[in-house]
Amino acid sequence: MSLLFPDIYLKSITALTPGMLDRWGIRGLILDVDNTLTTHGNPRPDPDVLLWLKVMREHHIEMVILSNNTPKRVQPFAEELRMDFVATAKKPLASGFGRAAAKLGMTKDKVAVVGDQIFTDILGGNLWGARTILVKPIEPETTMLFRLKRRLERDIIRRRHTANHAAEEGSCG
Repeated sequence: MSLLFPDIYLKSITALTPGMLDRWGIRGLILDVDNTLTTHGNPRPDPDVLLWLKVMREHHIEMVILSNNTPKRVQPFAEELRMDFVATAKKPLASGFGRAAAKLGMTKDKVAVVGDQIFTDILGGNLWGARTILVKPIEPETTMLFRLKRRLERDIIRRRHTANHAAEEGSCG
């Protein structure tokens, strides 16, 4: 189950600070698009995300987009943000994460993966061996498949919280 647990869970990508990354020795971020940087299919990020990107750049954090979506969706978005990208990544397979890190010119120990889905972003990042950051989705999805995945993810997050709470109390159970 630990491959499904993120290193940290945040309410949004904008809650991630350069100070957090600095404490981990992270210099680069592999970023998901849909429901992480913007809503599904939206060609533009929220103004708060644009401000967050500016702050990250001011702190010399390198960033690349990694998405399972097609180049037709990802390329215009990446160009708008002045970022390199890997599309059709086949997350959670590790190969896309490796290609994204190569675009950053960094090894996995200097990179964190940020996304909104446990079964793609977090599982893939953990399998690849990087730090993983789960963010709450920007908006709820409406399809049955996504609703099922989100229900499973909530159970995993709840288990993670329970495990962390037990460890903090020194409990074995």
